[in-house]
Amino acid sequence: MTDLHRANGVAREKAVLVGVLLDGDPHFDGDSLDELDGLARTAGARVVGRLSQRREAPDKTTYLGKGKVGELKLMVEANDADVVLFDNDLSPAQTRNLEKSLTIKVLDRTELILDIFATGAHTNESRLAVELAQLQYSLPRLKRLWTHLSRLKMGIGMRGPGEKQLEEDRRLVERRIHDLRQSLYEIEDRKERLVAGRRDHMTVSLVGYTNAGKSTLMNALTGAGVHAADKLFATLDTRTRRWDLPKWGPVLLSDTVGFIRKLPHQLIASFKATLEEARQANLLLHVADAASPAVYDQISAVYGVLEEIGIQQKDTLLVLNKIDKPPDRARVEGLRNRYPHAIPVSARTGQGLRELANEVSDALSRCFLDLDVEMGVDNGRLLAYLSAHGEVLSRQYDGDRVVVHCKLPARFATRIHEDGVRVADHQVAQSKAG
Repeated sequence: MTDLHRANGVAREKAVLVGVLLDGDPHFDGDSLDELDGLARTAGARVVGRLSQRREAPDKTTYLGKGKVGELKLMVEANDADVVLFDNDLSPAQTRNLEKSLTIKVLDRTELILDIFATGAHTNESRLAVELAQLQYSLPRLKRLWTHLSRLKMGIGMRGPGEKQLEEDRRLVERRIHDLRQSLYEIEDRKERLVAGRRDHMTVSLVGYTNAGKSTLMNALTGAGVHAADKLFATLDTRTRRWDLPKWGPVLLSDTVGFIRKLPHQLIASFKATLEEARQANLLLHVADAASPAVYDQISAVYGVLEEIGIQQKDTLLVLNKIDKPPDRARVEGLRNRYPHAIPVSARTGQGLRELANEVSDALSRCFLDLDVEMGVDNGRLLAYLSAHGEVLSRQYDGDRVVVHCKLPARFATRIHEDGVRVADHQVAQSKAG
């Protein structure tokens, strides 16, 4: 029977975890389903069993081999399980065949993650994004989802009504997907304008694997008081706070949704507006959990998602968080050797946060030149160029000349040297004036 204790507002079901290790898959430990276990617990399930298998390729009908399906059925019955959770993505036919053999619900990795996101979505934007991702996932699976069709005997005299109902359901889902996309396009457009309108501040964005401690780090750096929890996907909505940096001044620091290996493509597309902060940021802080045994795979997975959303080339600092936790100090030393420029910190104790702030200041200084650009007041083209590509801090007029104090990305600085324009380092110019 189902355990009626409730978690996250959902009946706490008993779950059996299944993982299939395929040849050439570098992101799976055949002896460990710990991450799937964390996902299951986040979704409110109670894990009662685990099963894994190594295969060259998945079985076309049930993903698992026939013998393993029998073994899984015995495990389900022995533990009176309510659901089987796969660490792999199943086809609609594989899910249907497994449910027929096991006589209980079967969810794959994508469906489990989508369920967690649906539970954690609190703003209108995130709810729309999750609903869109769920419907895109569900569309090819309508025959399984609409259980009312199973009560129709699909034979002579009954083919028409059943097929008509399925087609109507499909049209309803497609219409809803279209409406959700339109709503999210409008949100994305507003978000792009909002982020672009912050050109008067430098922006730094936190990215990283889920539960790496990004929200805790943001609280430690800014005193923001944002929600932080020791569970997967505690943050689904972007939060932006002011962070006062030494040697630089105030910047805007943003916290973003956590990444995970094999993050569903539907979610990446749906959360485009949420990820806009990272896309437009001047600098990324990639926060990694130094205490995790899978930290190397997690770092690789984050870089993979950054590449998928097209920002892998952005200036990035690797931050090794939770250095106060690992009992095996050799792991931290191994990380430092492999990533010599990474910054070790503990968001919980505050260790290393001053060094992090200094590193961020230095990184922004390397990326941006602090310049005084003197030109004629009629040089509207250059004034517009500085405003479009840099941060204009002040303008001082003297007759028909103007000195623009700005911070400009180094890659744009070569284009401002022209006749009638004088360019100087702002700090040098200030010291000479003093």
